[in-house]
Formats: sequence, structure tokens, C-alpha cells
Amino acid sequence: MKNKGTIYILALAVFLIGTIEYIITGIIEMMATDLGVSTAEAGLLVTVFALAAAILAPILIAVTINTDRRKLLLLTFGVFIASNGLMMFDLSYETMLWIRIIQGASGGMTTVVAMAAATRLVEKEKRGNAIGIILMGLSSSLVLGVPIGTFFSEMFGWRVLFMVIGILSIVPFVIIYRRVPGIKEEEKVTIGMQLSMLKNKAVLIALMVTLLYVGGYATLFTYITPFLQTTSSLSMTEISLILFLAGICSFMGSKLGGQLADTKGSKFTILLGLVLQGVTLLLFALTGAHLILLILVLMIFMLATWSISPAQQLYLVTLAPRSPDIALSVNTSFIQFGFAMGSGLGGLVINKASVLNLNWAGFVAVGIALVLAVFQFRGASKRKENISGQNLNTQ
Repeated sequence: MKNKGTIYILALAVFLIGTIEYIITGIIEMMATDLGVSTAEAGLLVTVFALAAAILAPILIAVTINTDRRKLLLLTFGVFIASNGLMMFDLSYETMLWIRIIQGASGGMTTVVAMAAATRLVEKEKRGNAIGIILMGLSSSLVLGVPIGTFFSEMFGWRVLFMVIGILSIVPFVIIYRRVPGIKEEEKVTIGMQLSMLKNKAVLIALMVTLLYVGGYATLFTYITPFLQTTSSLSMTEISLILFLAGICSFMGSKLGGQLADTKGSKFTILLGLVLQGVTLLLFALTGAHLILLILVLMIFMLATWSISPAQQLYLVTLAPRSPDIALSVNTSFIQFGFAMGSGLGGLVINKASVLNLNWAGFVAVGIALVLAVFQFRGASKRKENISGQNLNTQ
């Protein structure tokens, strides 16, 4: 694969961005105390980051679609680095919210542009692998970034953590400056072209698949700790170890999904991932108190879920080859919305029924996603056959 080292540097940048997004969950009580707010109010620091990445990032990418991707990558990543420096100051809670919005918008843009740039730095048949590597950076922020960042914050304080990550981010920034070439659209892309892409039925169905499979994942995994505590008598240390193993599987799933998408195709990888995701959600109901079986099912669930993402991203790039940045950006937004939908649905299930019913709610969402994917891929195959038949008849 060409420019493999550069792709991994882009993944490192995404890893640091992901750590800043998710780290609040590990230090939320610490930040709430220091800022003089409730835990729920501190939780808004997570929410506004996600919403900025989901809403503002796609809008800004649409506006800057004809800008050199290298320049845009350096600008957005530079803003992200500077925003981490601001977190060092003794600022009010309200100001912190605005900084998190800036971090969400700049970090979200950097992540999407990094993925789009990666697809253009490698051979066409290696694009899925490149996207998978970038997503490995994101998943590894959950595996390594959050636990290490939480430990570091307990030792030196959360403000120092933001400063250290800001300083570390300078390394990939400099390498991106030196190694990533200028990347511009060969043809001007207008707002009309972008809107027409969003009117594309195939794109909209693909985005709904993203929303539903991520929602099905988040319905269970957002509340995986109480789920594990209810099904098995586990200490927090044991649960932390299980979650660490789950994080490793998400890391492996991102890599495997990218490689599988290149060798077997994005459609095959998406369908396989959705089937495995649905099956494992059903199996959660059968594991009972069998801890080893429960852990095994959870590992496969994480592998399956995270393997879908690079294939889904690649599929969207093929649906919108003239503006892959927009397709990737909007899909990233639907991933964020999927997390919000899943956590909300899971909370509703817990309030109305039991934490043990979370897997059933997740299964329904994933089941609908699978039906939509099958419907879309069959329709695409039929259209391809019709076009081939028409071409033969004209010869």
C-alpha cells in the first residue's frame, strides 16, 4: 500500500481527537467538582462535542469542498490543537462548553478530511484498508486513550491532560505538513451537486443503515456495565478488564473490516457484519450466567460492529465519487446521531422494562438495518444487470 506511514500518522491524529472526545466519560466527576457544576451538567461537555461533530462539521466541509484538502486538514487540526491549549486556563463552565463545540467541529472535520485524504493517497483497491486504519485510530482511543488519560488525570489533573494531548498533536501536525501532498477536486463541486447527492436514494438508505446499526450497538453498549453486573456477579475491576478486551476487539474489527472490504467487497462485509451483529444480540439472551460464553459473545459483537464501519464508509465513497468528503462527513454525522438514538432508546428500555431487555431493542434496530441493506444491494444488482442487458442489445 502506498503512503502507508502517512496513513498511520493520520490515524494517530484521529486517535488524539477521539481521546479528547471520549475522555470526559472517565474524568466527568473530577471536572464537575473543579467547574462547580453537577455531573449531568458536566455530561453536556460530551454532548456538545458530539453535536458539533454531527451538525457543524458537515456544513463546514460542504462550504469548503473546493479547498485544498491538505490546507483544510492543517487548518482544522491546528484549531483543534489550539483549543486544547485553552483548556489549561481557569475558565467558566459556559466558556468550556464553547471550547468543546470548537473541538467537536474542528475534530470532526479533521477526522472526515483525514479519511477522504487517505482514500486518495493509496491505490484504489486499498481504499477500504486505508479507511480501516483511520478508524483504528478512533477505536483505539477507547481502548488506550480513555483509560490512560483517566489515570494521567488522576495523577496530574485533567487540565494538564488536555495540554499534553495538545503538545503530542503537534507531532502528527508537522508530519502531515511535510508528507501529505496538495489534494484538490479535479472539477469544481457546487452546492447543487452536494445537495443532489443527498437526494440520492441509495445514499439515503446507506445513511439509514448507519443510523440503525450504530443505534443497535449503542442501545446495549452504552449500558454494558449495568448489563454485565445484572447478568453476572462481577467486580468493577473484572468489568474493566472485560471492557478492555471489548475495546481490543473493536480495534481489530476496524482493521479486519477494511481488509475484508478490499478483498471481498464492501457489500459482503456490511452484510456479514450486520448478520453477526444481529445473531450476537440474540445470543446475549441465551448466555445467562455463563460468564465465558457471555464474554465470547461480546467479543464477536464488537468485532462485527466495528468491521461494518470501514466497509460502509467505502461504500458511500463509491456512491459519491465526486465528493467523498461530503459522503464521509454526513455518514460520520449519522454515526453520532446513532449513538444518541441508541443511548436514548436504551434508557427508555431500562425505565420501562429491564436492563436485560436491551439486546432485544438493539436486535430490532440491527434487523431493520439488515433488511434495508439487502433491499438496497439487490436493487443495485438488478439495475446493473439491466444496464448490462441494454448494452448487449445495442451492440
